[in-house]
Amino acid sequence: MSISLPMIAPALGVTGLVVALLIFVRILRQPAGEGKMRAIGDQIHKGAMTFMKREFKLLMLFAIIVGGLLALKDPFEAMAFFAGAFCSSFAGYVGMFTATKSNVRTAAAAQKRDSSGALSTAFFGGSIMGLTVASVGLVGIGTLFLFFGETEHDIHVIHGFAMGASLVALFFRVGGGIFTKAADVGADLVGKVEAGIPEDDPRNPGVIADNVGDNVGDVAGMGSDIFESYCGAQIATMAIAATFVASEWQPIAGAQSSLLFLPLALTSTGLICSLIGILLVKLFSSRKPLEALRIGTMFASVLFIISAFFVVRHLDISWKIWGCVVGGAVGGIIIGLITEYYTAGSPVKRIATSSETGVATVMITGLAVGMQSVVVPLVTFAAIILTTSCLGGIYGVAVAAVGMLATVGITMAIDAYGPVADNAGGIAEMSGLGPEVREITDSLDEVGNTTAAIGKGFAIGAAGLAALAIIAAFNNTVRLNIPDFGLDLGHPQVLAGLFIGGFIPFLVAAITMTAVGDAAYEMIAEIRRQFHEIPGLLKGESEPDTERCVDIATSAALRKMILPSVIAVLMPVIVGFGFGARTLGGMLAGGLLGCVLMALMMANSGGAWDNAKKYVEKGFLGGKNSDAHKACVVGDTVGDPLKDTSGPSMNILINVMAIVSLVIAPLLTK
Repeated sequence: MSISLPMIAPALGVTGLVVALLIFVRILRQPAGEGKMRAIGDQIHKGAMTFMKREFKLLMLFAIIVGGLLALKDPFEAMAFFAGAFCSSFAGYVGMFTATKSNVRTAAAAQKRDSSGALSTAFFGGSIMGLTVASVGLVGIGTLFLFFGETEHDIHVIHGFAMGASLVALFFRVGGGIFTKAADVGADLVGKVEAGIPEDDPRNPGVIADNVGDNVGDVAGMGSDIFESYCGAQIATMAIAATFVASEWQPIAGAQSSLLFLPLALTSTGLICSLIGILLVKLFSSRKPLEALRIGTMFASVLFIISAFFVVRHLDISWKIWGCVVGGAVGGIIIGLITEYYTAGSPVKRIATSSETGVATVMITGLAVGMQSVVVPLVTFAAIILTTSCLGGIYGVAVAAVGMLATVGITMAIDAYGPVADNAGGIAEMSGLGPEVREITDSLDEVGNTTAAIGKGFAIGAAGLAALAIIAAFNNTVRLNIPDFGLDLGHPQVLAGLFIGGFIPFLVAAITMTAVGDAAYEMIAEIRRQFHEIPGLLKGESEPDTERCVDIATSAALRKMILPSVIAVLMPVIVGFGFGARTLGGMLAGGLLGCVLMALMMANSGGAWDNAKKYVEKGFLGGKNSDAHKACVVGDTVGDPLKDTSGPSMNILINVMAIVSLVIAPLLTK
């Protein structure tokens, strides 16, 4: 391998950041509307930034404690930890800052009846998030690889980077999820159900907090979620390669250094393919939004698969490893499409039809759809594991995770596009723009709902496969100290660990759902108070106190996210040092299965309930304010914390537990 080859990753990362900056400058030059539209956009931006600043203060305290303890083990690993935390925070902050600047500009483009311009603005607003996630990951891991990746002895230092990214993702995803659903549930129940006013009505004190929540949870939260999986998959693959003995890696490669560098080579290639895909979306923006987005995504994926073959051959690695890359990339597409089917296909109409017989049947049908939606993704997981392990052993499984995440630049761009389009519709509604404008923003929002559902499915698949790779790296690392180590299901310690790992996802899901309920209660009480105490508010004669609602959601989110974060970080430490490596390995295996199952079921149930409500609102089954619509609104309200709080928390939970376990693995001796 050429000495200069490792320089490619950080250099491409810097290039990606420059492109993201140029796109951001272009967006800022777009008209931001005038008068009320601009004021509403500023309120959303201010609320989002306020939440981020307060969350950063709590995060810094937590990071200093964890980083300080990690420094006792290895100062360089602690340095990598802080670098990972900074990179993840930077990606989330940039993504949300951009999204809250793009939303009002998307609405302004729609006001000019420029549907192509509105699509471009919303998509490019999301693409900055995607490019930042991919580029910052390459800069961070690539730079650390230059100093610590050339020798297997020092590769463990890079584990700290993944741990830092995971910690930030945990805070952003859990805190953002609680914020967004507390605001959403409160605004919907008091506004739409009790007061009978439309969604995003400016008279509702909770609508600004609701729009802020879309950015906090679905942009910063999702971005940090994907960033953590993106980095974790690469670092786990390196860790597996570093712990190989000659008999394990010789059949699939000519040099161990090539195996160590391959993850960075693949993600560097993926960034280039993502840039080309983003350009294609711009070129085809005059077509239907969903068609333009799919052209860019599919072309980037196909181009990456082809390019990956030449990357593998250039590094003199067996073609079998390329087969593992293909398995991961195709598997990610399958999981995304299955998620789309269950959240936007015929199951949605089945839930909507069940609303004719009341709320109970809506709940039953939605839960059944969510449970059924787990089957094909799990079969896909099994197929990926069996196929890639036959081709490249456990290293092949890890490479599949990298292959699934390599084109994260455009995948994240399309996902972040959804909240921008949703916010644009809300701004248009609150600004009192005409139905022609809402028709454009609604068409963008409808596509955004589909891309968001696909993004959630992809995030779950990526997190699950990345966690599996990290667990495999943990297994190999422990074997260096405990030669006879293995996760034998007949061993009582392993079985005990399986049950411990199985209950953790349910516990965290219960805590986060309860947090949403408690926070929503505070929000509901405040909105009711304002409706009763502010004269003329419901008549549109007075302005609501939106800042108070943002403050309530922020305070509740920051309080309620501490316990899940502590559980995720401390459980591996307690189990590993208290009961041994085998129990910890069993806990990770049980936690992985529980988290993937829970995440898929909750995300797809919630997404299906949401779209069933939207289906009725289009005029079917009696339309808005019918009994069927009221039943679907209840289903959507129940599904909100499932799909946007507890479900996404599962992705972070298993990855945090896995990466903490990998970091402490060298210290486990029993």
